[in-house]
Amino acid sequence: MAAVLVTGGAGYIGSHAVQALGRAGRDVVVYDNLSAGHRAATLGAPLEIGDTADEARLREVIRRYRVTAVMHFAARLDVGESVRDPALYYRNNVSGTVSLLGAMVAEGVRHLIFSSACAVYGEPERTPIDERHPARPINAYGETKLAIERALPHFERACGLRAICLRYFNAAGADPDGMLGEDHDPEIHLIPRAIEAARGGRPLAVFGTDYPTPDGTCQRDYVHVSDLADAHVAALAVLEGGGASAAYNLGNGRPFSVLEVISSVERVSGRPVPRLVSERRPGDPAVLFASNGRARAELSWAPRLGDLDTIVDTAWRWHVGHPGGYGA
Repeated sequence: MAAVLVTGGAGYIGSHAVQALGRAGRDVVVYDNLSAGHRAATLGAPLEIGDTADEARLREVIRRYRVTAVMHFAARLDVGESVRDPALYYRNNVSGTVSLLGAMVAEGVRHLIFSSACAVYGEPERTPIDERHPARPINAYGETKLAIERALPHFERACGLRAICLRYFNAAGADPDGMLGEDHDPEIHLIPRAIEAARGGRPLAVFGTDYPTPDGTCQRDYVHVSDLADAHVAALAVLEGGGASAAYNLGNGRPFSVLEVISSVERVSGRPVPRLVSERRPGDPAVLFASNGRARAELSWAPRLGDLDTIVDTAWRWHVGHPGGYGA
């Protein structure tokens, strides 16, 4: 049977998308170099180990599995790292994606769901952020995502490749069934770092308490990773049904502050979250959250797990059940 190729499908969001595709009855093949992903996260789906820079390998996998569509998650994603080492991000996120697009075109694959990010917007001029907001990234990570978004219309005109770009806000949580979760090294995301502190790890660093927000800490839009995965399946159905190329924000549509996240972790865990207050980080906007109206209207998608305590509870259960991550 024809398959969906999921690059980066052994990673955090990619693995949840593989799970969602399986539940939708789709055949899947995972393509991952395992530099940040985990073999166990594929849940038994076929895994082909390779790099997106290897166009010949990609073409061979596409032919062997009769791939008809691609979900592309494989990318570097640490904003701070992208500032320190932009060349790494352009090689991996841009050159690797162009290699993938070349393989798709050569093998006649014309449907792509691209994992983009709210980082394409840069400093917000207004909130909530909708898809008409100017795209002015302030770091190499956001620039590389926007570079691919800007390349895709050229591939459509020249080759007929249609794509839907999904701009995530803050992915969070874990599979409610406990099979998948977040396992990064080092961990850079707030919720797992707060959980680590509650479980006796390093105190949580809170970067700035003097922002113009109700409690003085940054506010962000946390969207459950399973909701993100469902959006990918919905977007693919739209493309395969003849839908047009487009870009969509994926977020809860409301912000939560750092202190609200800490309070949620304390409620869910019944434990305190030790913390240390630090200075603001350069470039951290006070408030970032999405307008998700376009995705609701055109993808028939809406967050099912939007309550903050629900998001934190799924993450807490994953980390307690997997104290060493996938390696335990």
